[in-house]
Amino acid sequence: MKLPQTGGCQCGALRYKISEAPELVYTCHCTECQRLTGSAFSMALVVAGGAFHLDGTPPRPFFRTADSGRRVTRWVCPACGTWLCSGPKPGPSTRDAFRVRAGTLDYTSWLRPTVHFWTRSAQP
Repeated sequence: MKLPQTGGCQCGALRYKISEAPELVYTCHCTECQRLTGSAFSMALVVAGGAFHLDGTPPRPFFRTADSGRRVTRWVCPACGTWLCSGPKPGPSTRDAFRVRAGTLDYTSWLRPTVHFWTRSAQP
């Protein structure tokens, strides 16, 4: 994998750069991810907050309460609705990790999931 990695939304209003290797690449098989993606699973990478740099239009938050009761925030492009990442509000001072949607990367051929979550919900 070459660094930096770049990506963005469908319409180009939001672009990002990842300056460090991800901490984790995962596939989630939960029913919520299946609903959100219209697929059998979703794929994401965990990136340190200081390594995720977002440019362009400020993203819009979508909130949801998880089964655990924890509030989950998804950040989407306000123009096209592309779900870019989950976690704290993206910004230069954010140090918490982001979960970046793997499909928003410009180049995805290097992605190899290192863990699978919610496999009991996985489609056959």
